[in-house]
Amino acid sequence: MTNTIEFIILKEKKDCELFNRRTVTMKILFFDTKNYDKDSFEKQIANYPEIEMDYLKTDLAPKTAPLAKGYDAVCAFVSSDVGAETMTVLHEAGVKLILMRCAGFNNVDMDKAKEYGIRVMRVPGYSPEAVAEHAMALALEVNRRLHKAYVKVRENDFSLGGLMGFNFYQKTAGIVGTGKIGAAMAKICRGFGMKVIAYDVYQNPDLADFVEYVTLDELLAQSDLISLHCPLMDSTYHLINKDTIAKMKDGVILVNTSRGGLVKTNDLIDGIRARKFFGVGLDVYEEETKNVFENRSDEILEHSTTARLLSFPNVMITSHQGFFTEEALTAISQTTLDNAMTFLKGETNENEVK
Repeated sequence: MTNTIEFIILKEKKDCELFNRRTVTMKILFFDTKNYDKDSFEKQIANYPEIEMDYLKTDLAPKTAPLAKGYDAVCAFVSSDVGAETMTVLHEAGVKLILMRCAGFNNVDMDKAKEYGIRVMRVPGYSPEAVAEHAMALALEVNRRLHKAYVKVRENDFSLGGLMGFNFYQKTAGIVGTGKIGAAMAKICRGFGMKVIAYDVYQNPDLADFVEYVTLDELLAQSDLISLHCPLMDSTYHLINKDTIAKMKDGVILVNTSRGGLVKTNDLIDGIRARKFFGVGLDVYEEETKNVFENRSDEILEHSTTARLLSFPNVMITSHQGFFTEEALTAISQTTLDNAMTFLKGETNENEVK
């Protein structure tokens, strides 16, 4: 009899635990929602019954952060303002987790996050190949002047004036930063028959067979193509400036698909005017924050830097689209929701920003 009662009590306790596990929910407020964001996350959310997600078109900033009251977490992007003021408002709203659906977190005030006990998790590697392929596309585009060729042919101008490029084959590619994206770019450059050199604080052992690590000065002096793939930190802010530009080869191609702050824009413009660069391809730039993924075609832009860059015939700018492939969006949504589940379970993983 005693054993039967104990069995019933244990069964009821187990059933209660299972019930609680099924009914635990985590509420996430998704900021700066685009249609493709919502479509991608909604395809995955059915696999995460513990999570509820609401979507806002407005981006995260101090004025919009109060909307997070009643939510456990917010989901933000590289263009979001997650600075000290926003962090304070989120703390007052009861938010315990910030889910960055991107690799970068330089727009997050980590000191305030630590002070308030708010955890920050990111997506460090959604699709390295997507960004690397876009970097090479930019390099090829500015090399062969495809943007000019397209416009000329549309005007029935089939002449070749202004379209001269050079072979990448047997030229030198300099990769700054050899994490997952930089490694993918190095492999692409190798496929083009280029000599690949690299600069990074940490050498990637997976590239040992074909990449030679050199100092930054050596990379600048030797490279015909320089592609930036490093995070934005105090040590890399304005890594490309008048001094480092002066050390580059004349006629170099520079590509940046990482963070706009890696390049000091005014110094870059001076270098372009001095004909230092054969071409410049930018998917990111310092002024981009308000422009990212927005249609501003009917507006007069507040600053002239972007317009100045676009005025040069050897410069190509895209709108932070390096990540924008179906595979990458799927990986971003899955990893972000996995991060949320890790938090919900009281666990941690390698995606948490310490």
